[in-house]
Amino acid sequence: MSVFDTIRQWARRVRDDALALWFAARHPGTPWWLKALCAGVVAYALSPIDLIPDFIPVLGYLDDALLLPGLIWLAVRLLPPAVLAECRGQAQEWLRQRRERPRSRLGAVLIVAFWAVVLGLVVAWWLHRRG
Repeated sequence: MSVFDTIRQWARRVRDDALALWFAARHPGTPWWLKALCAGVVAYALSPIDLIPDFIPVLGYLDDALLLPGLIWLAVRLLPPAVLAECRGQAQEWLRQRRERPRSRLGAVLIVAFWAVVLGLVVAWWLHRRG
């Protein structure tokens, strides 16, 4: 197996696990705190807007290359094995039927809100230092 095949297989597994977390966030066997983590990870993974825009050199791709896979890995490891197996099955079935990636408007709204708060804090700090 070539390096590119290994990377492709890993990326497919990350995508499939992100979709499984989407189902896990709604599963009754998932603890509430883990539902919140899964929902947050999925909202970010499926958001059309990145936390760190890709046009920022190096840092722009770190969230896609490290942060997101790390959060997906953490959430998958914390899920009860039976819930994870069921949700992975649901994700595979969903992919077989629809063949399209869901989008998260909530994720986009949360990221825009995050940056609005950061901008507001920077402006408030700047005004305070100026005044």
